[in-house]
Amino acid sequence: MKNEATGLKRIFTAYEFSIKGLKACYQSEAAFRQEVWLAVVLIPLAIILGKTKVEQVVLIATVFLVLIVEILNSAIESVVDRIGDEYHVLSGAAKDMGSAAVWLSLMLLIIAWLIILI
Repeated sequence: MKNEATGLKRIFTAYEFSIKGLKACYQSEAAFRQEVWLAVVLIPLAIILGKTKVEQVVLIATVFLVLIVEILNSAIESVVDRIGDEYHVLSGAAKDMGSAAVWLSLMLLIIAWLIILI
């Protein structure tokens, strides 16, 4: 599984892995699909409603942060699920922490949008 490529080839290989990961997350995670479609709506709104470039960047960055955290949460869930189906307190805690991270990123998005737009 180790990527042995170097230089420019390594960059292209990393890009291919990233696209593969985005596709896998979109296909397997309903929450990620919902957040992608939310981003499709919110990013143009951020450009329209942000009064300054800084406001636009903050609004857009919070949207991307939610997507990033959801991908990381999905990765944690995949690794935990690969280990086994039986319940373990640490597996449950890992999944709960990932979920909490997504929730916090969503709260940040809501707070930032409210502060900037109201």
